[in-house]
Amino acid sequence: MFAAAGAGVPVIVGNPSTPEPSKALNFGDPPPGTFLVVVTSGTSGHPRPVFRTADSWTTSFAPLAELAGLGPADRVLLTGPLHASLHLFAAVHTLAIGAELTDQPSVATAVHAVPAVLADLLASAPAAGPLRTAVVAGTRLPAELGARATTRGIAVTEYYGATELSLVAAARHPGALRAFPGAEVQIRAGELWVRSPYLAIGYPPGIRGPLRRDDRGFATVGDLADLDSDGGLVIRGRADAAITTGGATVIAEDIEDALTTLPGVAAVAVVGVPHARLGEVVSAVIQPAAGADLRGLRSAARKVLRAESLPRRWFLTDALPRTPGGKVARQLVADAAARVSLGEPLAAQPLRLRPLP
Repeated sequence: MFAAAGAGVPVIVGNPSTPEPSKALNFGDPPPGTFLVVVTSGTSGHPRPVFRTADSWTTSFAPLAELAGLGPADRVLLTGPLHASLHLFAAVHTLAIGAELTDQPSVATAVHAVPAVLADLLASAPAAGPLRTAVVAGTRLPAELGARATTRGIAVTEYYGATELSLVAAARHPGALRAFPGAEVQIRAGELWVRSPYLAIGYPPGIRGPLRRDDRGFATVGDLADLDSDGGLVIRGRADAAITTGGATVIAEDIEDALTTLPGVAAVAVVGVPHARLGEVVSAVIQPAAGADLRGLRSAARKVLRAESLPRRWFLTDALPRTPGGKVARQLVADAAARVSLGEPLAAQPLRLRPLP
């Protein structure tokens, strides 16, 4: 990538296991100034090429390094495949600031990771290990996880962004997210818009995606947000993760945040399943912690969730499916839960679900 950037040649980075990858890459010549073409699918499973200039990444390197306290002396752990933009950005950022990139957790002083991977590291890494810095992105950082890392002496920096937007907001835990240096954010009818030098060029002609722009240079991917009492940004998640049930709209990520605080829950995906009378019903798919007894989970959930947000259907699975970037593959979970509602036998599904006892 560095060599190609120096030569002015665009680099295309795609998932080699994507079915028929040539369709995603058949877009003709990239626009002038293109440094990188990332083929992203998010949680939808539909690959989309995204064009990006070099400056849209490199101008964010110094502010992120300063915020997270990263420098040339760090050994930064790579925690996922480079065709996922979060990990590709982390790797390029590490090398650009003169730090060392490693795949050995035992020697890492820093890590870029999604929250689920950080949780795994905290569970497996020795407390006396060299890890002292974590940069977390991809999904919202649970407060409990941030506190657990801080207790271990690990400084946690969270940022919110998207492949099309790059960095939008960031904070050192436990502070609230605020606009990343150089970014200007607005909330319009509950939707987050940003204007910054970090925005991608866009998609090839004929490719549809969530990125939208206005005539003032602001862009959005449809993520929902609001402000807390101190003016901090609260990211509610993608609008397509909103569930409408009985006339009320609830946000899947909000319910997931509440459920992950309950004992025995290692990870959870909340989806809406079509329902003839209610429109959708809230369904929770739980990945239990090792040896957990979840028979009291429903009762515990009633203490942290109001009526509309309380899941009506509960399932267990040994491992939630994830995207290459480490996010829960929400569409796969939704499809599996919907098949159950249609009466398809649980054992016949690609994602093996079983009822919560």
